Amino acid sequence: MTDFSFQLYSARNFPPFTDVFALLSRLGYASVEGFGALYTDPAGLRRDLDAAGLTMPTGHIGLDQLRDKPKATELARTLGLETIFCPFIGQEYWKQSDEKWTELARELGELAKYYRDQGFGFGWHNHHFEFWPLEGGRTPMEILLTEAPELDWEMDVAWVVRGEDDPKRWIEKFGDRIVSVHLKDIAPEGEAADEDGWADLGHGVVPWKDLFADLKAKSKAKYFVMEHDNPNDLERFAARSIATAKAL
Repeated sequence: MTDFSFQLYSARNFPPFTDVFALLSRLGYASVEGFGALYTDPAGLRRDLDAAGLTMPTGHIGLDQLRDKPKATELARTLGLETIFCPFIGQEYWKQSDEKWTELARELGELAKYYRDQGFGFGWHNHHFEFWPLEGGRTPMEILLTEAPELDWEMDVAWVVRGEDDPKRWIEKFGDRIVSVHLKDIAPEGEAADEDGWADLGHGVVPWKDLFADLKAKSKAKYFVMEHDNPNDLERFAARSIATAKAL
């Protein structure tokens, strides 16, 4: 039995989060994944989660926050995180040189060692730009995973597709690094323009049944997290997605 989680970034346009937590609990979610804007009052957030019967085993914490190690450690402990994911770097760094990506990889590797010593898992969460080849021919994702062997991976499959790469290839090669997966979908060409071209899980073009079987067989994924970057109906997205996930 897989417990399915929910990336709270998907609900950022549907406040208050106390209502979101109640909705997710009612729909059968056991856990959620946090993101930076939620962390202004960690103790209050934890109380609200507890009241809704939800846990937060994973959370996205930005690189600048992660560099403040004592504060980020306290945040993670307060929220009950098991694994921390660094989620993003600014657009100005997406096409930086191989050397700069290598520097970032080594910094992330050192952060991974630190947070592991504190009792947490630690990894990277991808978007599309990590799959764009650099001048040297390698992709940023390859550099991160090869130059930082300490780094785990939260694979956002739909972003791999939007990066014009093949998720199956990456699962085959780096499945032992994948500890978490974002379950999201891409609308058919020309549809859902008001939702930035994303779709509810199972209602798009990503071949999820096949990919989910691969992930279960070839990766170390423990967390499966629903996400939609811009849903126009939160309950529709959350309900349809968990129904699809349970049928995978």
